[in-house]
Amino acid sequence: MTARKSGSRLETEIERCRSEGQWDKIPELVRQLSAKLISNDDLGELLLGESKLQQYIKENPIKQGASPRGPRPRLVEVHKHLTAALDRGNLKPDYMQEASMLMAKLSYVEGDYSEAINQYGKVTLDELALVGAPVYRLSMIAEAYATKGLCLEKVPAASPSLSNRNVDKDQEVITCYEKSGDIALLYLQEVEKVTYAGMQNRSPKPGPVAQEQELGYFLETGLQRAHVIHFKNGNLTRGVGRFREILRAVETRTTQNLRMTIARQLAEILLRGMCEQSYWSPLEDPPSQSPLDDPLLRQGAPYTKDYALSRRPRVYSGENLFCPQENTEEALLLLLISESMANRDAVLSRIPEHNSDRIISLQSASVVYDLLTIALGRRGQYEMLSECLERAMKFAFEEFHLWYQLALSLMAAGKSARAVKVLKECIRLKPDDPTIPLLAVKLCIGALHWLEEGECFAKMVVDMGEKASEFRAKGYLAIGLVYSLKATDASLRGMQEEYQRKALGAFQRAQSLSPTDHLAAFYLALQLAVSRQIPEALGYVRQALQLQGDDVHSLHLLALLLSAQKHYHDALNIIEMALSEYPESFILLFTKVKLETLCRGPEEALLTCKHMLQIWKSCYNLTNPSDSGRGSSLLDRAIADRRTLNAMTLPDFSDPETGNPPDANFHQYHGFYSMFSVCSVHATSMAASRVEQALSEVASSMQSSAPKHGPLHPWMTLAQIWLHAAEVYIGMGKPAEATACTQEAANLFPMSHNVLFTRGQVAELRGNVDEAKRWYEEALSISPTHVKTMQRLGLILHQLQRYSLAEKILRDAVQVNSTAHDVWNSLGEVLQAQGNAAAATECFLTALELEASSPILPFTIIPRQL
Repeated sequence: MTARKSGSRLETEIERCRSEGQWDKIPELVRQLSAKLISNDDLGELLLGESKLQQYIKENPIKQGASPRGPRPRLVEVHKHLTAALDRGNLKPDYMQEASMLMAKLSYVEGDYSEAINQYGKVTLDELALVGAPVYRLSMIAEAYATKGLCLEKVPAASPSLSNRNVDKDQEVITCYEKSGDIALLYLQEVEKVTYAGMQNRSPKPGPVAQEQELGYFLETGLQRAHVIHFKNGNLTRGVGRFREILRAVETRTTQNLRMTIARQLAEILLRGMCEQSYWSPLEDPPSQSPLDDPLLRQGAPYTKDYALSRRPRVYSGENLFCPQENTEEALLLLLISESMANRDAVLSRIPEHNSDRIISLQSASVVYDLLTIALGRRGQYEMLSECLERAMKFAFEEFHLWYQLALSLMAAGKSARAVKVLKECIRLKPDDPTIPLLAVKLCIGALHWLEEGECFAKMVVDMGEKASEFRAKGYLAIGLVYSLKATDASLRGMQEEYQRKALGAFQRAQSLSPTDHLAAFYLALQLAVSRQIPEALGYVRQALQLQGDDVHSLHLLALLLSAQKHYHDALNIIEMALSEYPESFILLFTKVKLETLCRGPEEALLTCKHMLQIWKSCYNLTNPSDSGRGSSLLDRAIADRRTLNAMTLPDFSDPETGNPPDANFHQYHGFYSMFSVCSVHATSMAASRVEQALSEVASSMQSSAPKHGPLHPWMTLAQIWLHAAEVYIGMGKPAEATACTQEAANLFPMSHNVLFTRGQVAELRGNVDEAKRWYEEALSISPTHVKTMQRLGLILHQLQRYSLAEKILRDAVQVNSTAHDVWNSLGEVLQAQGNAAAATECFLTALELEASSPILPFTIIPRQL
């Protein structure tokens, strides 16, 4: 009785050591077992043979594609142990099967693949029981299927060992690997379950931490080889299906790195090799025929999974589990999982001993973040991408690639200020790359309007000299743009002329360095136009069009230059030609409205306004926030009505007492830049837009709390369309219709200085001078340098005989924009009324001179950007 209990305890301990791979303990346990139970000599031979074979493989790991090892002295001992156990025939059937599997494994290690296949033929792997099998035997069976698959790949198809088989060799190989992978997952799950159960039952005394289970060559091959063969054979459908089967299995600590690799590989296939039409849900069976697969494979008999295991690995299940619906969604889910695993396992230590591990960790994370960039970039989810790349900064010490990716994602997400800071770090890491400071200049002269910083970045490129090669011309172009914008911002005429001179010099230098760059010729033409050197500007803009005939801004500038020479019909023809190439360009359409008013009459201009509303509706397909419960918005009514806007009766929605909208329910998007007078971002208009933003938010939120969603730009464009239509109606002397159009813009941006200016014009048209004065003063309180408002307010003060104040405002307007001929004319009228005939005459002459070269819209409406 005592011997039986002792033997049972030893057998349990042996089984545990075999499950956990503690092969060094087996010989001592076998010695104890042989001393207690004499009849177990054959079992002892089996265990010793197994332990020596596993120790040999552990000390001499097998590598993918390695040549056959051949017999080794230690393997000869293994062969003796296993032969002794098999030849005597005293083992139980289960142990006999184990001995045969070990003998086949030994044959593979020795390079005798045919013998290994013969040994597996004696075992009949498919009949081995999985239900109720000890944990270690699951590992043996999984390794046996993997080893058999490896042997079948090595042995030629005409080999005698395969001559009696009717099954297609490739299909049998894949089946072996898939069975091996499934049983390996089951084995690892069972090992983890036993380990955790043992840790919970163990007393809380300090002791050795359980070692992580090693996957080993054969189990890893079983898990990774099947999908490789599927992809090699052109069967992407089955390969993707196999990936999903492995990923759906309940995770273990041992398979974490494998899962991250497989998730990343599957995401790459979904992004690069699968379209939405060929995608199928992970919960559905793969299609029998798919455009993903090789056409030759579709003609033959495709691989089908025709086996069923009596026991399968556990998979994740439950209610309300998320299931992707298309390929990018699934790829993104996989990559976010991979990213969390890469961050969790990050090696950040800089000590030399960890250098190789840190490099591997960084490379693995970089691949994941590159794929995330592809996946999120396709969806335009740059905000989310920048957040992901910010998490990657733990890897990014002295790593240019991750810093640069973060900078680009911040640029795309509109986080320009942070992008510039990140680009500064990129410049530090790669000081000889001229493209990085050029990107920083692009941001600085764009939405940020950081002209001093932009000048510093541009000078970095220029100072590189020959190192910058072809980008040196871009550096001068950037400096020219900075000086051009500074000239627009300057309040003193002397500073304006100085910056204009510097800008012209920089553009000329850029054009001489890169005579084939149409942008250099274009910006040189634009700067000459702003300086009112019209004939020279025409020469350079024609040169730009010879280099790039379909450039929209060059065509627009040509039209404005023609309008400055009073060739309005020619300018209109150029605009219409440009619109045939760019039919949805609103900036061209706004210019067309102005030209049509002069050339074809206001009715034609209103028709263009209606056409713009239709384009806006089709481009953005957004709910118009000006619809405040009146059944349908004016936008929809204007589009649906077959008549032109001129023939329609448009209601006046303003409050008769205050002129304010009764229900302006747009509070999220507010403030837009000048549309008619100043066009490029101006320092003061930047400040004005911030004031508009605050006031519009307060005004709209007081009237409605209904949130509106979407980007700001579409609503800004819609407001501009309505204000252009209102301006046409004002020119026609129709205050009611102008008020209706202005109200539509006010519903979007109630505190925009442009809206307030237009309200003042309507009040003037109705003869209400005091109301007009109030609107103009409100507009100037928001944008103190809005020249058109200053000019109209000056004229009203002139009418009210407040000449000194009118002169002060008009002189301020001239300081802001010295080329505004209508302001000079108004100043002349005020001076004449004051009896200052000489000064008035000078102003009138200046106005006449400027009017002769004045375009239909200011040249600065054309954007100045890299």
